[in-house]
Amino acid sequence: MSTTTTPAPTEKLTAKDFTSDQEVRWCPGCGDYSILKQVQTVMPDLGIARENIAFVAGIGCSSRFPYYMDTYGVHSIHGRATAVASGLKATRPELSVWIVTGDGDGLSIGGNHTIHLLRRNLDVNVLLFNNEIYGLTKGQYSPASPLGKVSKSTPYGSVDNPFNPLALALGAGGTFIARSMDRDPIHLRTILKRAHEHKGTSFVEIYQNCNVFNDGAFEVFTEKASKKAETLFMEHGKPLIFGANAEKGIKLDGFKPVIVNVADVSANDLWIHDERDEMKATLLTRFFDDPKKADHMPRPFGIFLIQDKPVYEEGMSAQIADVIKARGEGDLDTLLRGRETWTIN
Repeated sequence: MSTTTTPAPTEKLTAKDFTSDQEVRWCPGCGDYSILKQVQTVMPDLGIARENIAFVAGIGCSSRFPYYMDTYGVHSIHGRATAVASGLKATRPELSVWIVTGDGDGLSIGGNHTIHLLRRNLDVNVLLFNNEIYGLTKGQYSPASPLGKVSKSTPYGSVDNPFNPLALALGAGGTFIARSMDRDPIHLRTILKRAHEHKGTSFVEIYQNCNVFNDGAFEVFTEKASKKAETLFMEHGKPLIFGANAEKGIKLDGFKPVIVNVADVSANDLWIHDERDEMKATLLTRFFDDPKKADHMPRPFGIFLIQDKPVYEEGMSAQIADVIKARGEGDLDTLLRGRETWTIN
């Protein structure tokens, strides 16, 4: 959501208005197609003219995204989309800025930029497409690949523990932290709209299937036979309930989450989700067990945390205005000829 007034379009727009004339070049069946469709569908509802929207991407399969949106866009440098977007938002705060990145682009070479974007809290939206693999470079393991992952760069299985992206975002001070998936379009559209409405950095992890190099990585969370038993869809003010027949729930035993049968407890015993509770959000991001473990927790989807904090570009603009008021406009020549010089003999 822009920190200054963003002009609305002069005519009602549709998803087709946000579809560029470029041929979409992802592998047939890639989850990116669904994400693109949901973003194009949501854009008209935001009430922002296309010339006031910018998509910024780094390098990777997901980073072709700006070509397919009929808005302004930047296909930037590997891992540096967050840095480019930061500069854009700082100088043009009225723009709605969206960053499209992947688990490799955003968590490996761009990991440092990602955490500092979250720390600064610019009013931008980050869509992290997580397919737990490097797809563009043909199947190397990524920082999100699970322990033991066999790939072209780990032929005997990865010995790295994977990043937990949402725990990372929370630890970096993120003010909007959420998770969705490519195969649940209604849920994804809801999260995208809420991300736009948030004033500050919105970080949305999207589970995205790479059907060529890591097919089925999230099928336990997306397939009809297992989805209800393995996913926990969180709604603010409602109890945490899951299961094929909504028969299971989560309650807190002190600070320890435990799974209970809904029929065995009262409604007051169950954990009621609160998007503003940072301590409980911390616990929820740790529902990150391997689904193959017998005692694992379901994987949460939805909004983990929302916080209200000052946004970077407003603080920067206010500081510049205060300095100009007190000292007048700056002089670049005077700055360059300043006293911070030295002589080498």
